Amino acid sequence: MLLRSLSARLLVLTVFFVMVGEVLIFVPSVARFRMDYFDDHIASGALASLALEASPTGRLDRSLVDRLLARVGAHGVILHRADGMLLMLDRPRLPRPDHTVDLTRETMIGAIDGSFASLFHGGNRILRVIGRSPADGGEIVELLLDEAPLRAAMWGFGIRILELSIVISLLAAALVYLSLQWLLVRPMRRLTASMIAFREDPEDAGRMVVASRRRDEIGVAARELAVMQDTVRRALGQRARLAALGTAVTKINHDLRNILSTARLATERLTESATPEVRRLLPRLIEAIDRAAALCTSTLDFSREGAAPLVRSRFILAPLVVEVVSGLASTEHEPAVESVIPDDLEIEADREQLYRVLSNLARNALEAGARRLRFSAGFADRAVVIDIADDGPGLPPKARENLFRPFFGSARPGGSGLGLAIARELVRAHGGELTLVSSTAAGSVFRLNLPLPDGQRHAQSSASTLAFR
Repeated sequence: MLLRSLSARLLVLTVFFVMVGEVLIFVPSVARFRMDYFDDHIASGALASLALEASPTGRLDRSLVDRLLARVGAHGVILHRADGMLLMLDRPRLPRPDHTVDLTRETMIGAIDGSFASLFHGGNRILRVIGRSPADGGEIVELLLDEAPLRAAMWGFGIRILELSIVISLLAAALVYLSLQWLLVRPMRRLTASMIAFREDPEDAGRMVVASRRRDEIGVAARELAVMQDTVRRALGQRARLAALGTAVTKINHDLRNILSTARLATERLTESATPEVRRLLPRLIEAIDRAAALCTSTLDFSREGAAPLVRSRFILAPLVVEVVSGLASTEHEPAVESVIPDDLEIEADREQLYRVLSNLARNALEAGARRLRFSAGFADRAVVIDIADDGPGLPPKARENLFRPFFGSARPGGSGLGLAIARELVRAHGGELTLVSSTAAGSVFRLNLPLPDGQRHAQSSASTLAFR
């Protein structure tokens, strides 16, 4: 449970990384300690050998030699002078050297390798150490040393380094922990607590996070979270108001459609009137009532919660287009329609909803002034692409800017703009997209992109051209 906390994880990681850093420092430090150990003994051996120069006979008493060798910590000392003279301090029986260490040629890699050999080698080896005298670089000093005291000194140095590393790592971890706790963890906890509280009641303004004045990433995150919470709260409030408005509109639509139906029946009876003025104004009145009834129907459809459930089936597209064209025959100006769709192009979709989309786009084009329509379809990027082109005057700039926005994207006076919004919603329910490819004075082209289900192959047959009049 403790390691689930970000603070605890930071503490453990800090200790771990500091210890790793100390280990990387420990290796060259032990190698350096070993070389210093040898240098100190070489300096002591060179100094002890100078006692031979003070002797008139060039020899020393055995007791004095033993004391000097004990002070140096060696079995024997040989000083090679630049003039070729040898000064030697040794015991009566010298041990045979097991390993030679030439400090005049040793590299750092060799020193590290020798350090590990000394640390982990069992027993007491006799080392023959060769190095330059610190007093005179031209003099070479040879020593015979026991490895056991060197190993003990190196282990003591290593333990001291370990103890110091633990203290440094704990101190560094504590400082990093406190710094991160103040700079990162506490602000993150406040942000998390604000998110949890806001999730419980998003409409309560008191649960929003207070924007921070910090200029770092935490401050930016706090300010962006405050903006996001305010946006979500406002959107939820607007959604609640729109839901209430939608309920009211649904009820009003129901009553209004009944009223319009009564008005339509009463208007039809006026057709029997002999008054010329009434007969002249009657078509406009019927058209206005029909338009109002259509607006009520569109508004009611759009106010539903999401698109109607899909009833998918596989069917040939070409007959569906024929049905759409047949439904256009009741329009005021019968259009010229061309269908360029493969006879065996099969798709999987909700047939009724796709009929509604194609019919809506075609009627919009005719109501905008088009006289010719062209349906075409094919495959592209594992999708069925259906284009509906017309020769109308094109969409005005305002309609293009607000395309697919309900109540804003209508291209004709008195239109609600719900047709395109509903059509796009139906296409997106299929996982596809409805877009405006182009719109110029020569006409407009809308494109339906419906994804193919897995396993369906592209049709390879050629398209046939059908013309309707």
